[in-house]
Amino acid sequence: MTGIMRSHNCPIEQLPGLSVDHQHLLQECGIQTTLQLLASTQTPRQRQSITAQLHLHPKYLTTWMALADLSRIPLVGCQYSGLLLHAGIASVAQLEITPLHRLHRQILKFQVATTQRRDLCPSLEAVAQ
Repeated sequence: MTGIMRSHNCPIEQLPGLSVDHQHLLQECGIQTTLQLLASTQTPRQRQSITAQLHLHPKYLTTWMALADLSRIPLVGCQYSGLLLHAGIASVAQLEITPLHRLHRQILKFQVATTQRRDLCPSLEAVAQ
């Protein structure tokens, strides 16, 4: 993760766990992409305004922001941001400082807990990417 990272930008409907109703609410606020979500939630005032507009508990927005943050990484995108979040990684900064072996162990633990199968966990090499 060192150096300059070109941010990946996903359509908001690709964000994992986001219901169709929540997608439409965000789109009504002018939020069409994950980078727009991050740009429109930079300050506490912005976050408070969006949660009030959408009549949502702030925890939803916090989760969506974490997913959008992780999805900025091109090889993570929206495809793996949910897996990382469920494995205990809530930000790009946290991912950057998490040792590879620990990250792999966290993903494996999550996969086994939810699917009861070790073989569905990505390999250490895939996690390294």
